[in-house]
Amino acid sequence: MAEWLYGTHAVLEALRAGRRRFRRLWVQQGPRSPQRVLAERLARARRVPVKEVPKETLRTATRTSHHQGLALEASGYPYSSLGAIVQRIAQAPEPALVLVLDQIQDPRNFGALLRTADAVGVHGVLIPKRGRVGVTPTVVHTSAGAAEHLLIAPENLAQALTRLKEMGVWVYGLEVGPEAQPLPRADLRGPLAWVVGSEGAGLRRLVRQKCDALVYLPMRGRVPSLNASVAGALALYFTWQVRGWVGAQPPGAN
Repeated sequence: MAEWLYGTHAVLEALRAGRRRFRRLWVQQGPRSPQRVLAERLARARRVPVKEVPKETLRTATRTSHHQGLALEASGYPYSSLGAIVQRIAQAPEPALVLVLDQIQDPRNFGALLRTADAVGVHGVLIPKRGRVGVTPTVVHTSAGAAEHLLIAPENLAQALTRLKEMGVWVYGLEVGPEAQPLPRADLRGPLAWVVGSEGAGLRRLVRQKCDALVYLPMRGRVPSLNASVAGALALYFTWQVRGWVGAQPPGAN
């Protein structure tokens, strides 16, 4: 099923990744920004028809005013599989780092977590087969196009975590509770998976039971918890820091 990707970063990264089938690129009439010129060049390199259209046409197609003058009609998101993520882990020079999202419902939180996952070099993202938000154009936009470069696999999370554990991957669940340990005490040097629960309910029982340990982020303020995307981002970056920022490059170097 075709969908309209919108916004500068989402369109550019989709064209760069080349994992979808593209039908057409619409560019807003008027002055050309460098990003729009680049989008046209990338589209033509992939033999995607380019057309100038009025601003209102873009708004109608994308159903948003945040299109930034670009809209790309493309096939649906190319989901991956646990097998592909396992293969990537086997080929990676560093220990496994997997992000597991247990029924994240807010597309903005989902997109923000995907953006961080790409930034720190996560090998793959697991999401439930049911009861979750999918990788929609809104999620791609919020992730600044990072979703186009990630391996995102809808799986039975309890079974997927079992398989990862059989491979020697340690599973940490982000959750506040009497059994949880503070983040600085967690050993983050070996292969691991971070599990982030939904915004309201947290981790489901079966998923929580698959965790080797529960971890919380130390806080000193009066609000007892953090937004799911912020908590996940902090855990991922702290892990990368402990591992010595392996593979770090200046922004824009890729």
